[in-house]
Amino acid sequence: MVGDGFAEAYPMPATMKDVSDLLDDLEPEIKFAFIERVHSSPQMGVRSAFSFGMNNGMLRAMLTSKEIPFDDATPQRWMKHLRCMTKGNKNVTKSKAQNMFPHLKITHKIADALLIAEYCRQIRNNA
Repeated sequence: MVGDGFAEAYPMPATMKDVSDLLDDLEPEIKFAFIERVHSSPQMGVRSAFSFGMNNGMLRAMLTSKEIPFDDATPQRWMKHLRCMTKGNKNVTKSKAQNMFPHLKITHKIADALLIAEYCRQIRNNA
């Protein structure tokens, strides 16, 4: 969540119930959500690709059932908008997030989430 100088990020919860509970806790504050539009890749392996697809579908279904509007953006779209194209170097997004949110301890796990939230804030405010 990003807005009015406030930013907060949460690691992806471990279970569907945990995701649902987190959304319930945050729901009054959530006005819009973005999901990164990424795809499985051949090097992932069958189990990883299946889990990846299940998580993506589960997030979309939960947002829909809780009537939270959402959209998606490719990594290229949000990275280009925020001027942080990684070319595979995740330290680029970590550094960008740390510069944008100096009051937070940025990890690789939350850097992209914060930047996607900031992208959402910027384009929704300009809509």
